[in-house]
Amino acid sequence: MKTIIIIEDEKKIRRFLQLELEHEGYSVITAEDGEEGLNKVKNNHYDIVLLDLMLPKLSGEEVCKEIREVSEIPIIILTAKDQTLNKVELLDMGADDYLTKPFAIEELLARIRVALRNKKDFTDNRFLTYYSLKLDLETKILYRDDEEISLTKKEFNLFYLLMLNKEIVISREKILEEVWGYDFLGDEKIVDVYINALRKKIENEEEKYIQTVRGFGYTLKSRG
Repeated sequence: MKTIIIIEDEKKIRRFLQLELEHEGYSVITAEDGEEGLNKVKNNHYDIVLLDLMLPKLSGEEVCKEIREVSEIPIIILTAKDQTLNKVELLDMGADDYLTKPFAIEELLARIRVALRNKKDFTDNRFLTYYSLKLDLETKILYRDDEEISLTKKEFNLFYLLMLNKEIVISREKILEEVWGYDFLGDEKIVDVYINALRKKIENEEEKYIQTVRGFGYTLKSRG
């Protein structure tokens, strides 16, 4: 049985997550502040950490950095909708993934399954990899095997989002919020335009990566 520790100061959220995860068959330990959570992680074995950023005694950022100094345990950050922390910064401080509150429990469960299945994918914070694709977060260059693929800033941000959520369906609304911002007032079809541009750059006859899920959105999933 996999064991998850939830480090969250809001009692209702903490209890809700605990009950849902236990219902899914996970063993769950909780901590209500950063100091307690860090001590538990350092002194016990867990398979994954769910970490709120806004914590008393020790912030989520500090907890994440200190955990990463001693362990490669997957860390999923839970962020408030109005927090503007750059997603690359989350990876830089040692996080493997993030979710913006409020979120659907089904999405969290999917993220947990991916994190547990691909523990080694995020051990090097500079690169995200998926099959023959490798995204360099430092140089902002995408590689397909040894071929260098140049991306515009928006293309990079979109593909980064897809890589971070690989094999998870992301809605157009979610993509617009994460890549174009909450205050974007343009046509949501701009997402389709950029998806098509990415497909032309990264796909060929043998390798197909970006799938359209009708009525929902897009997912990065190999069809090669």
